[in-house]
Amino acid sequence: MIMPLIQLDNITKTYFLGEIDVPVLKGITLNIESGEYVALMGASGSGKSTLMNILGCLDRPTNGDYLFEGEELGRASGDRRAEIRNRKIGFVFQSFNLLARTSALENVIMPLAYTAGNLSHAERRRRGEAALAEVGLADRMHHHPSQLSGGQQQRVAIARALINRPPVLFADEPTGNLDTKTSIEVMDMFSRLNASGITVILVTHSDEIASYAKRQIRVKDGLVIDDGGKGGAK
Repeated sequence: MIMPLIQLDNITKTYFLGEIDVPVLKGITLNIESGEYVALMGASGSGKSTLMNILGCLDRPTNGDYLFEGEELGRASGDRRAEIRNRKIGFVFQSFNLLARTSALENVIMPLAYTAGNLSHAERRRRGEAALAEVGLADRMHHHPSQLSGGQQQRVAIARALINRPPVLFADEPTGNLDTKTSIEVMDMFSRLNASGITVILVTHSDEIASYAKRQIRVKDGLVIDDGGKGGAK
């Protein structure tokens, strides 16, 4: 029997603010298989971003079990969760998070300094150049972010997320700062990456953006209220 890539069993998350308890996730149970393209949907405050933070090992659940490739990570040490983040998970955010005074190539290869210290600088550059070529920016690798359009900056961020060749890519509102045409280009890129075998987990409030995913999971008030819906690449 093949084990799901991600298994969540009754995950809860409560923030303790002084004498006030704020429950955000109230019992999430779901599996995500390797190679899926999933959209986590919901309005602001629904709990979808908190759920992504737990899935991405950026936060811990208060209770429940989180298994990633069969390993329980909800109660793992901070060092172990950081190792999983660095080696197994790529992140793409709405705000790009690029270093302004650093070239596209140097932005892309920066994670390798933490995860692949055994690689020579030449090999890091070769891998970074290949990642930028994969997202269509081979001719922009020496440009700084200020010299790139919003769509190009997001492509650099995608290349950076892929540099460690992770099996899972998280995208948190990746088109939030992009115009319609550029959003379509970026979403088509996620579809191609998924077709190549990468598991893509997309966080969005937009039905249109979520329709690119093959499975939509809708979160409301800290609970999954719908898990299904057939999308598909545009």
